Amino acid sequence: GRTVRVSPAQLSVLRMIPIATRVARAGHGRLAVLRLLNSHRGWDTAHTPVQDLGWALARVAQRFGADVPVCVIGHSLGGRAALLSAARPQITGVIALAPWVYPGDVPSGAAGTRVVIIHGDADRIADPDRSRRVADALRRETTVSHVEVKGGTHAMLSRRDCFDGLAAQCAAWMLLGEIDGPLVQRIAAGEARLVV
Repeated sequence: GRTVRVSPAQLSVLRMIPIATRVARAGHGRLAVLRLLNSHRGWDTAHTPVQDLGWALARVAQRFGADVPVCVIGHSLGGRAALLSAARPQITGVIALAPWVYPGDVPSGAAGTRVVIIHGDADRIADPDRSRRVADALRRETTVSHVEVKGGTHAMLSRRDCFDGLAAQCAAWMLLGEIDGPLVQRIAAGEARLVV
């Protein structure tokens, strides 16, 4: 089959820019925010975004050192790749936004990695029930919070603060230990399911 490249102008790629901006702002200049453009579009048996993420983690280790903690934020299939990579030693935190997952997408060995899944209940592309089931299964390995966004869709354009803002606040908490706001406080305390 023909490999379809990912375009930097794709809407799903552009959608991550405001999230990256919010993370940088939440870090107050203390976080390096890097965006990964996957090498292939979609997910197939020959190449997946998990491989692209592995490549990116190797570049991060070269640039910043192997011991630098990493928080991975992914949307849709990127959220799936982030969740499936949760057991990698560099990753201390995973934030999966409206992840497109199968119920069996539960990595083993993710103990100690904090996981936050943020999913809109009006998502018609990626099933929020599936991400809830993945959260429940992954909870046997590590601490997972599943945040349900009332009225949130797959594009995450409505209720953006619940997606972009919360993702940024969670990244700052996971990497810097800073808790900003009551919702992140509940997540940091280990609350399993939240509705916003």
